[in-house]
Amino acid sequence: MSPVAVIVGPPGSGKSTVGPLLAERLGAAFVDADAEIEQTAGKSIPDIFAEDGEPRFRELEEQVIAEGLQRHDGVYSLGGGAVLSAATRERLVGHRVVFLNVGMPVGVRRVGLSTARPLLAGVNPRATYKQLLEARLPLYREVATVQVDTDQLTPDEVVDAVVAELKKVS
Repeated sequence: MSPVAVIVGPPGSGKSTVGPLLAERLGAAFVDADAEIEQTAGKSIPDIFAEDGEPRFRELEEQVIAEGLQRHDGVYSLGGGAVLSAATRERLVGHRVVFLNVGMPVGVRRVGLSTARPLLAGVNPRATYKQLLEARLPLYREVATVQVDTDQLTPDEVVDAVVAELKKVS
């Protein structure tokens, strides 16, 4: 079994909004890897970061995604940092990976500099977001089968674009 589509992208790109809409359009189930991580850990992602640290979170994330890629056959949304793992990137080979891209100004606006996002909490969240994008963009592009720029699109327009792009690579 393999997901119909795996969604990746930075915080604010629309993964949590677009994923369920895409799944509905494709007549498939939607699963969010971050929700699976929280269920597995028995606590929220901010609590995992605070209590166990980022390395433990990344380890758990890698395990959950490895299992999820084998178990789920719908739309599977990964957390923004999942692509940092070389093992996860390798596991994505052969899957239809949708990279939802977002520019820094729009991403920052959408995220709202939320403290619920552990990596963006801090002294200068805008600078942190910029560094995060710079570090991760090459990795998102490396794993992507298709890319959709979400800055100027509504969630429904993003879904339309994703469906059109997926048809090209089917």
